[in-house]
Amino acid sequence: MVDKVLTANRLTDGIAVWLDANGQWTERLQEAFVARHAEAVEALEAAGKQAFASNLVVDLNVIEIEEKDGILRPLRLRERIRAEGPTIAYAEGHGYADPAFIAA
Repeated sequence: MVDKVLTANRLTDGIAVWLDANGQWTERLQEAFVARHAEAVEALEAAGKQAFASNLVVDLNVIEIEEKDGILRPLRLRERIRAEGPTIAYAEGHGYADPAFIAA
């Protein structure tokens, strides 16, 4: 089975977030809880449904990741961009994604 994490968008501001091991939503993919078996994925899905019902997050997705040299990296390009930020600088105070992280 491929490792997975739960991602969503925070309802208050739309920022991409990931569920951590303490059941909290974090803006950093590297802090996400990694599900390595089916039961853990089911737990992620249940936690996500509860957070959605509590109006904390929207657009819940369990996504596939890989871990290389201790770094979590989504398999899909869309999720890599969500994890690292936009591919170009677009607003003051917001950087842009590391091209090496985004690369296919």
